[in-house]
Amino acid sequence: MIGKIKEFNFKSLLILNTFSLIVTSFFFNNFIFIGVYTVFFCICLFTTKSGLQIIKKFNLLQTIRTEGPANHFKKSDTPTMGGIFMIIPFLIFLLLITINLGSLKLFLLLLTIFGFFITGFLDDYLSIKNKQNTGLKTKEKFILQSIISIIFISLAYEKNLINPLIMVTDSWGINMNIFILPISFVVLVGMSNSVNLTDGLDGLAAGCSGIVFYGLGTEILLKGQQELFVFSILCFSMSGICLGFLKYNSYPAKIFMGDTGSLSIGAILGSIALLTNSIFTLSIFSGIFIIETLSVMIQVVFFKITKKLFHKGKRIFLMSPIHHHFELKGFKEQKIVENFWKTNILLVILGIVLKINL
Repeated sequence: MIGKIKEFNFKSLLILNTFSLIVTSFFFNNFIFIGVYTVFFCICLFTTKSGLQIIKKFNLLQTIRTEGPANHFKKSDTPTMGGIFMIIPFLIFLLLITINLGSLKLFLLLLTIFGFFITGFLDDYLSIKNKQNTGLKTKEKFILQSIISIIFISLAYEKNLINPLIMVTDSWGINMNIFILPISFVVLVGMSNSVNLTDGLDGLAAGCSGIVFYGLGTEILLKGQQELFVFSILCFSMSGICLGFLKYNSYPAKIFMGDTGSLSIGAILGSIALLTNSIFTLSIFSGIFIIETLSVMIQVVFFKITKKLFHKGKRIFLMSPIHHHFELKGFKEQKIVENFWKTNILLVILGIVLKINL
């Protein structure tokens, strides 16, 4: 049915996501989910619209990288760092819940997301200040992400907040023992960078994130564990935030989220998945993010191997991440984004169906 929709735009995604959350609220007989989603959708609409004026006033404008697709140069000077207006409302909400519940899990989550938020903010700020597409060097960014992740994982593992038994179904899991530590690192840093890599077309990362957050929130509810209830609420609030931002980020984008948004969104997904033992299901929901990352890794490895063997590097894709490959193939930006959204919706449906039936 999704594949037959000729034009799947922001309004279509908003209607589908909202309808899905209404169904979820009815199914679990709790309307706090649709309520939180709606409130944060409206909050993000307001903060992003108001923030646009602030960003323009301070000239926080995007510099397009020269090695990207030529048709992206028209996006130069688009307001950026919109992630500020997404993540700050979420951090305030998380802080209030953490104070109210006094939960160590939520406190660690808060510190971790704040760390990634600051990393993304620094990267965006330096990029604008230097008038280049890159702010922090790749190595510097990775070191900061690694330090934050290691602190989070070490403390969470020490307090038994990360389960080494990765649950595939409700009755069967894979015991990773000590290997859960490097796996957790890959999940957290990997998700953060995956969303960052996906954020290359108008509305792509924001739309996919809104879909994945809905799926993750629903999957956590299906576990039937009361102590994880709050994480579903956090996921649904982020789903609303992503779609509220998407109103101004969909093609043609009036604002970009920047690393401030993308690094934080990936960190929220990764850290919540680790704390709720939802790693397996998140790997299905996040198929688009994973494919985008793999396309970059494959491109780099293949280029280096062929350069060593033939003294001239060759490429599998016209450009990576893979969304740029489709652009250079002649596909319209809106169509690529729409089809990636549709694929992500199908992946969420697949993940939930597997969760229910396995």
